[in-house]
Amino acid sequence: MTGSKRFDNYIGGEWVTATEYSTNINPSDLSDVIGEYAKADVAQVQTAIDAARAAFPAWSTSGIQARSDALDKVGSEILARKQELGTLLAREEGKTLPEAIGEVSRAGNIFKFFAGECLRLSGDYLPSVRPGVHVEVTREALGVVGLITPWNFPIAIPAWKIAPALAYGNCVVFKPADLVPGCAWALAEIIARAGFPAGVFNLVMGSGRVVGDAIVNSPKVDGISFTGSVSVGRQIAISCVSRQAKVQLEMGGKNPQVILDDADLKQAVELAVQSAFYSTGQRCTASSRLIVTAGIHDKFVEAMAERMRSIKVGHALQAGIDIGPVVSRAQLDQDLSYIDIARNEGARLVAGGSLVTCDTEGYFLAPALFADSTADMRISREEVFGPVANIIKVADYEAALAMANDTEFGLSAGIATTSLKYANHFKRHSQAGMVMVNLPTAGVDYHVPFGGRKGSSYGSREQGRYAQEFYTVVKTSYIGS
Repeated sequence: MTGSKRFDNYIGGEWVTATEYSTNINPSDLSDVIGEYAKADVAQVQTAIDAARAAFPAWSTSGIQARSDALDKVGSEILARKQELGTLLAREEGKTLPEAIGEVSRAGNIFKFFAGECLRLSGDYLPSVRPGVHVEVTREALGVVGLITPWNFPIAIPAWKIAPALAYGNCVVFKPADLVPGCAWALAEIIARAGFPAGVFNLVMGSGRVVGDAIVNSPKVDGISFTGSVSVGRQIAISCVSRQAKVQLEMGGKNPQVILDDADLKQAVELAVQSAFYSTGQRCTASSRLIVTAGIHDKFVEAMAERMRSIKVGHALQAGIDIGPVVSRAQLDQDLSYIDIARNEGARLVAGGSLVTCDTEGYFLAPALFADSTADMRISREEVFGPVANIIKVADYEAALAMANDTEFGLSAGIATTSLKYANHFKRHSQAGMVMVNLPTAGVDYHVPFGGRKGSSYGSREQGRYAQEFYTVVKTSYIGS
């Protein structure tokens, strides 16, 4: 590992070395070292928070045109470099190159969207119930925000947190997932050259136990936006509420994809494959529960098994590959464990579930599909976060809806049907934050709200103009004549 390029943290407008660095390895090729990335200690995190605190008064009251120009510059550079950044993303996370380039493009568009949003921040000017008095309702920046992001979307999720935070006048302390620091560092390097004053944006890489805890528990941080596991999210909520900091959480999912008897079979199979297995199933919106009504069930199982035989697993940068590797050894072990759990519970393995040998050493797994599963099985209730899905047979639409809602989560839910009646009923009665009709459960736009219900999300929505609900606070001013 010696001789690898080192990448430092960005604190107070300067690149800062660390005493410890972590090695970033390509999951498609374990011999490919992407680089060594700084691991911040608690003192560096505090320095970053202090820098953000010092920069906040001027930045939060600065001209909106300067903010817009800087955000637009970031978005333009990301889009101009989408091939290069997409290759980096595919190397460190394992998405196929087309998917990775698509994610990078989304990140660029997010920055450009919020370049416009900071010019569109609106309020209200209202008459008072008292004569001679008027009321202004305005929005102001929250303050210093800590942004903690996961490994599965290493540039898009940072973008959809960082861009609105800066657009609305906040200062940022950003901690990316320790597993995928490369895209985060590349994004930080672009932001560092875009014209933001020192301290407005800070990058502190490292472990959640050190860097994340220091950010979450700092009394100088006004809000935390976190995307990650349920267990960590709940601990963050407790910490934030105890000190009255604002908190926004996006956590787990066990998303249902309902297939009704009247669905177009070919379309249903394709959207199920995309929902469950693309991006190696490593999406919080992935559908791992395929709920299929009795009349189409047997045909659907057969067609899914046939379709899965054509899925190509391999090196993320190889042309013609449908699915890249699992992101890490630990995640691969978890996926294999759940495959064993499903077998032991009595589910029938229809396709896949075995390791795949490629030209390079990596974490390659053939997507696994189970049938004959029941709602009480662990495979039906717990989030695997990998290319593992199971089919649950139900009698009719009413049973499918009940099964879809029978989960502690509520992020995304889909239905495949040609019935307008059932589609409309499902949209209204699905207990999920996002509903897809004849579309994969994974795949969302950047200009509309993202988020779920129940155990999947806590706090206000992310993305689009709804992002202002977290990153701003409302002020009401009364003006007498």
